[in-house]
Amino acid sequence: MAGKVPVITIDGPSGSGKGTISQMLAAVLGFHYLDSGALYRLLALAAQRHKVALDNVEGLSVLAGHMDIAFEMDPEGNSPRVVLESEDVSDIIRGEKVGTQASIVAAIPEVRNSLLQRQRVFARAPGLVADGRDMGTVVFAGAEVKIFLTASPEERARRRHKQLIGKEESDSLAALVDQVKERDERDESRSVSPLRPAGDAFILDSTGMSITEVFHQVLDRVKAKLKVELKV
Repeated sequence: MAGKVPVITIDGPSGSGKGTISQMLAAVLGFHYLDSGALYRLLALAAQRHKVALDNVEGLSVLAGHMDIAFEMDPEGNSPRVVLESEDVSDIIRGEKVGTQASIVAAIPEVRNSLLQRQRVFARAPGLVADGRDMGTVVFAGAEVKIFLTASPEERARRRHKQLIGKEESDSLAALVDQVKERDERDESRSVSPLRPAGDAFILDSTGMSITEVFHQVLDRVKAKLKVELKV
């Protein structure tokens, strides 16, 4: 891999655990981290704040290419701070409403094209762990390691419901299952970059597995593919 920055992609549907696993992996390897889903959530939030309609393709594309955003890594290993126009919006973009809007704008080809190059510049030494829905199929199709994490809709809804307990958003578990299925359908059926595993991806169903179990399976795959030794 001399002269080439190693890239690890972790794709999967909402609630599959790809974000948590990606952050853990980046921390262990000392790699940079890209949460591509956050870019679409940021765009949805920016559109809302700048009053750009979700069917205004030109407006969304321009906004996508010029958003003032930043990902600030936490030296103590916590989740990166997501900043939009100098404001920490890490919690705001994780809301169900923003997530639904993000899935809508992500289905627009012009928007995905506007964000494509912004994602690729994250690939810099010593390496990158990128999570999303089309990291291994489109954005980093030549990545050395490709993982596709999934889990049943019910399992993913339960995880989301647990996260929302105690917060203002308190959708019922049944409603969350429906939302998960609707988002899957939208992501899998869109005309551009549909959600699917890359042909050479390692597919892992995390239903019923702990984060630790999933992490070690993914880490074993990474070590084998990159031929690195890690004492973890």
